[in-house]
Amino acid sequence: MLAGLTIAWNVVEGVVAMGFGVADESVALFGFGLDSWVEVGSAAVVWWKLTRPPGCATTQRGQERRATRWISTLFLVLAGVTAFGAAAQLATGGHPVSTLPATVVSVVSLAGMAFLWRAKLAAAAALDSRTLAMDAACSRACIQLSTVLLAGSAIYLMVPSWWWADSVVALVLAGFIAREGWQGWVAANAVEFTGGCGCGE
Repeated sequence: MLAGLTIAWNVVEGVVAMGFGVADESVALFGFGLDSWVEVGSAAVVWWKLTRPPGCATTQRGQERRATRWISTLFLVLAGVTAFGAAAQLATGGHPVSTLPATVVSVVSLAGMAFLWRAKLAAAAALDSRTLAMDAACSRACIQLSTVLLAGSAIYLMVPSWWWADSVVALVLAGFIAREGWQGWVAANAVEFTGGCGCGE
């Protein structure tokens, strides 16, 4: 249920954020919209994991490791794309036309993702799943991104001469995303990776 709700929420959020990001020439808002599609991908991986036929502990552990790698890769790809776009905007001196859409999107996202994050943490603990824990981390990253996006929008609204604020915010977003992806990738490839889902040795 949480995976389905996450997919539905982020499809809408992604379309809206990317649409306004293009219209207002905001790399930060467009990058935030791309992050919504990472959320969709992460939830889809969770859906895949939870609908696999039950197997032995070794099989489940392998599925957990594979799913965690997929989600981590999504984070790293998104971080690279967002950082490239921000650097390009800094180089050309571009800036958003308006910060109102970014402000509205970030506030709504904060409310929705806070609920999903708490619910996913509870589910991850109940199922003892690294995959679900990574998905919860994805939602936590979205909360962080929403906060940074809101802060960047407020700065540009109060001090329009800081045309570079949007690009700097986008770089900060890329840093958050890359950190989450790298931590997940390291965990997935660790020798002591257990997989969870109640798997014993």
